[in-house]
Amino acid sequence: MENDDISVGLDIGTTKIVAMIGRRNEYGKIELLGIGKAKSLGVHRGVVNNITQTIQSIQRAVDEAIAVSGIKITDAVVGIAGQHIRSLQHSDYITRPNSEEVISEEDLEKLEKQVYKLVMLPGEEIIHVLPQEFKVDGQGEITQPVGMYGGRLEANFHVVVGQISSIRNVGRCIKSAGLNLAGITLEPLASAEAVLSAEEKEAGVALIDIGGGTTDLAIFKNGIIRHTAVIPFGGNVITEDIKEGCSIIEKQAELLKTKFGSAWPGENKDNEIVSIPGLRGRDPKEITLKNLSKIIQARVVEIIEQVFLEIKNYGHEEPKKKLIAGIVLTGGGAQLKHIKQLVEYITGMDTRIGYPNENLAGDSDESLSSPQYATAVGLLMNGLNKIEKAKKAKIAQQNFQETKTEDVKKDAPVVEEFKEPKKSIFEKWGDKFRDFLDNAE
Repeated sequence: MENDDISVGLDIGTTKIVAMIGRRNEYGKIELLGIGKAKSLGVHRGVVNNITQTIQSIQRAVDEAIAVSGIKITDAVVGIAGQHIRSLQHSDYITRPNSEEVISEEDLEKLEKQVYKLVMLPGEEIIHVLPQEFKVDGQGEITQPVGMYGGRLEANFHVVVGQISSIRNVGRCIKSAGLNLAGITLEPLASAEAVLSAEEKEAGVALIDIGGGTTDLAIFKNGIIRHTAVIPFGGNVITEDIKEGCSIIEKQAELLKTKFGSAWPGENKDNEIVSIPGLRGRDPKEITLKNLSKIIQARVVEIIEQVFLEIKNYGHEEPKKKLIAGIVLTGGGAQLKHIKQLVEYITGMDTRIGYPNENLAGDSDESLSSPQYATAVGLLMNGLNKIEKAKKAKIAQQNFQETKTEDVKKDAPVVEEFKEPKKSIFEKWGDKFRDFLDNAE
């Protein structure tokens, strides 16, 4: 097994940290070689707020993944989220020195690098520069300009920006855990890679990734990323509400939510009751499932309404017509009972739950195809794509060098090896005679 073909996705979430090691099989599917999971300590709403605890959690997850796979990890692609993330639209252009030459990948990279030089607000830096549409000499609606002739190359970009301090803190945690940072990817983009089909991206779709600390949004239309946003609420605020509303401890609230929780109170009968053990010999508490669902629904409605407001900002009050494929829910929060029905009721848009199993090899563990692993699978895919891209670039460079060497050989003047002309028998005798005279003197 070549370690060059193996990548690592590291999802640093608010509730859990997941390290996933994998490679592509011969069918192009992801073969998971090892996975490690640890409780996330030191991350709040997607942002690192305790370096030491985060490093320890990362090391636990990585060590577990190494133990399962038997493969030494050196690099990792990491996801980033948090309230500090924002996105903006930007247009830029380059003027090519020779319009008689076709546009190459180098021209696109040059234009992209130019956008990275944009002046941001103090303390911010660009995470992603994602091209949307291109224009060549004023001709618009071009999705792939490589191979075309033109002097002026112009593009619209979706630019994702984050706080320098938050990004550096993530980088420091990775380094201190003994890993190299192979790349940083916005978490909703990673989740989209894992659960969305090309057809959905083409038709128009909103991906909602409900995590523990944040709810991430990514909107696609015509196969292009159009909008991203991070809302600083997730499953943890639902747990907090249950804890406060039922006067119980956090561990019990989380168990109640995952085992008996529902986003639709009408599904529960009034006489359905769950009993929770009291602390230190105190009497047990009895909670009706209808009340539990009411608490959960109130907070889920608030989260979904905030996300829907972001979708409407993009879709101009008519997102249903603009996003034909509707909404795809993923992340741990998507496992909440009846959440699909509630989202459809609030937004009026078709909704489905997104599972990453379509990209996983057939023999993968069923539990890993859960929506809560969508981001980790997406980050792993991102890392593998980077490796494949680097390999293609290397092969292209080698082919270019070989072609160049062959051309130099062809163009070089033909130099024949100098051979002394054969001498006749008389010339040979003449030489001998001269030698004889020289010796005689």
